[in-house]
Amino acid sequence: MSETRAPEDRLWTPANVVTIIRILLVPVFVAAMLAPWPYWIPDWDEAALWKPWISAFLFALLSCTDAVDGHLARSRGEVTNFGKFVDPLADKILVAAALLTLVELQILPSWVALVILTREFIVSGIRMVAAAQGVVIAASWYGKAKTVFQIIAILLFIIKDSTLLLSLHETLEPSLYIVSWIVMTIALILTVLSMLDYFFKAAHLLGFKKKNTENAADSSSDTPADIASDLSVESLQKEIEQRSKDVIKKATDKSLQLSTAESCTGGLIAGSLTAIAGSSAVVQGGVVSYSNDVKQGVLGVSQTDLASKGAVSSEVAQQMCEGSRKLLKTDIAVSVTGIAGPGGGSTEKPVGTVWFGVASAAGTKSEVKHFDGDREQIRLQTVLYALELFERELNS
Repeated sequence: MSETRAPEDRLWTPANVVTIIRILLVPVFVAAMLAPWPYWIPDWDEAALWKPWISAFLFALLSCTDAVDGHLARSRGEVTNFGKFVDPLADKILVAAALLTLVELQILPSWVALVILTREFIVSGIRMVAAAQGVVIAASWYGKAKTVFQIIAILLFIIKDSTLLLSLHETLEPSLYIVSWIVMTIALILTVLSMLDYFFKAAHLLGFKKKNTENAADSSSDTPADIASDLSVESLQKEIEQRSKDVIKKATDKSLQLSTAESCTGGLIAGSLTAIAGSSAVVQGGVVSYSNDVKQGVLGVSQTDLASKGAVSSEVAQQMCEGSRKLLKTDIAVSVTGIAGPGGGSTEKPVGTVWFGVASAAGTKSEVKHFDGDREQIRLQTVLYALELFERELNS
């Protein structure tokens, strides 16, 4: 009897095949750029003239396959662990190969490639540290814009010295040179900004930000991980009440509006906040999105992500808090989606798995926690940690 593998454990999906083909064709692109292949085709007199254009076409084609494999994975519900690993690796290999090839041909200064590649190493390191702590750092628009401008800049540098192009008009050469460097400069600025954005989001993970110790003298509250030795309902409720007071006070002091998007807690987070006197000044409300229909219809969660990644996932948690913040027009929104039990768990997502999302002016991020206890204890620990996330944002 053959073993049935979970969707995320599959290897040879169409999306992964496209990604592997992208990696295998990178040497073909490099050969098109560096090899003296026009001399190997004596019957084609204009081969050398078309060399940069063929190289540019190959690079553009390989860049486009990144969107293709992503679409295939999401639309077919085949987002795999191997795909999550190899897809960003393929992108880095392609960009690195293009930059180093341009440096080899003395078309691009080496310092440009050094800046871009250094950023990739640093961000990859930050992601590894975050992943080890169960935290997923959401990519910002800086990173997405950086990728687009890098691809356009590389294409411009490949073709900017093309004889076929420059022969069209005598003023085209200086104009194309200026445009190429403007686009590359924008790409470099976005490269640095996206790196700094990752640093900012992971500052507490890297030790640059200390956890808040305010009110330590008059509050015995700890994080859920620290109170694992006392999971009694009474103790958790006491901690929730104290932390709710802290959140309301800080939000009031800063005149910031709060909202929630809750699945497994069913409104407990909003309830704990609104139980505090004066909360009406800072709590706009919350959305109890217990069903996927509400997640999709009210909060705008992607149906594709719900189908491919599941309701208990980083992507859904991020979209839930973004939807709450947008819908209720607040400054900070926290979302929770998890498995409180007693049933519904799996090997990959056991009972007690909860994804948290936080959306604010600083961006959107998510992280996962694994709680112990019965259904009520897991839900109360989830509320307590969600309140801590509010505090973190209010203290930043």
